[in-house]
Amino acid sequence: MCGRARLSSDVSEIKLVFSIPPERPTPNIPANWNAAPTEDLPVVRYDARAGQRSLDVMRWGLVPFWAKDIKVGFANINAKAEGIDTKPAFREAFVRRRCLIPFDCFYEWKKLGKEREPYAVGLADRRLMALAGLWETWRSPAGERIRSFTISRRSRTNCAPSSTTACRRY
Repeated sequence: MCGRARLSSDVSEIKLVFSIPPERPTPNIPANWNAAPTEDLPVVRYDARAGQRSLDVMRWGLVPFWAKDIKVGFANINAKAEGIDTKPAFREAFVRRRCLIPFDCFYEWKKLGKEREPYAVGLADRRLMALAGLWETWRSPAGERIRSFTISRRSRTNCAPSSTTACRRY
């Protein structure tokens, strides 16, 4: 389960890596070494109106369009890939609103008795990577429009370093 991440890459690098056209707006995104749910983070999505990719800032924790309260987003920071197309909170977004969430790495925790030790999971060459996600637009009772996202993940597996990934102690 991805519940913390790091994004310290420059916005211009994100735009370059994900082929965002230079004329698209560039959001002001500060580096974040400990990104957490409910924070605003960059998301790469396809803008159908413009016919090209876009880099937008969205809230981590998907709030379904039909939700009565924004607090439901905290329960939706991650979406299990198995069954994502049938869960009410993700069903509509799965069909129409997929995205990529750029990160340098994300953090997992290893249990050591009663303690937990964080370790970073990222590409072995430490380049920027992306996690698959879904996004949604929710309107608050006051009429405020909030875009939010969830990270799609497979059932928990052990982090096994390979030629493309690496686990590092934090």
